Amino acid sequence: MSDPHAVLWDMDGTLLDSEKLWDIPLYEYAEKLGGVLSLETRERMVGTNVPTTMRLLFADVGIEPTDADLLDGAAWISRRTEEVFRAGLPWRPGAQEALRAVRSSGVPMALVTSTERALTEVALDTIGRDLFDVTVCGDEVDGLNKPLPEPYLKAARLLGVDAARCVAIEDSPTGVAAAVAAGCTVLVVPCDVEVEAGERRIFRDSLVGVDLDVLKAL
Repeated sequence: MSDPHAVLWDMDGTLLDSEKLWDIPLYEYAEKLGGVLSLETRERMVGTNVPTTMRLLFADVGIEPTDADLLDGAAWISRRTEEVFRAGLPWRPGAQEALRAVRSSGVPMALVTSTERALTEVALDTIGRDLFDVTVCGDEVDGLNKPLPEPYLKAARLLGVDAARCVAIEDSPTGVAAAVAAGCTVLVVPCDVEVEAGERRIFRDSLVGVDLDVLKAL
């Protein structure tokens, strides 16, 4: 076994049990538009970025949005989500301990999230900025968001490592697809949505007990 060149962590649903918090503004905004967000569409949003989420939401309530509608909706959801985040962010089981255990080993770490920078900064108040050498957010990849590989490839480039020698830790089909496409080995800890088995995917029920030795064994 050899050390991974870096460990690349997803945020929502992986480190933080925050997908349930995203439910609040998303369902509220659908109601604001006069509709009801379906469970099927909400599940399709998991792990995606804000522009994709807005398009799915408007389509689900039967509205053809203008560019201005999409921007206004994204701004409203961002403001409301920040309010919800600031009220308190719950950790996923074992995540806080796993982060610190891997960090203490000295392996470089990155946060790779579809959440935009402004909200990620709020979340980092809870997670801890000092734990990551690099953070890559959903509005920092020129529209090449998950499930495309660019977020993970960018994190690897910034760390100066080969993505194929990195371990990514993810919870959603969208995020797993991005990490696999980047060449990473992926530790999959499903949260709200099932993830199908496939290449370079190792499943675990939680992050409890995860440390560098566990990741080396992948």
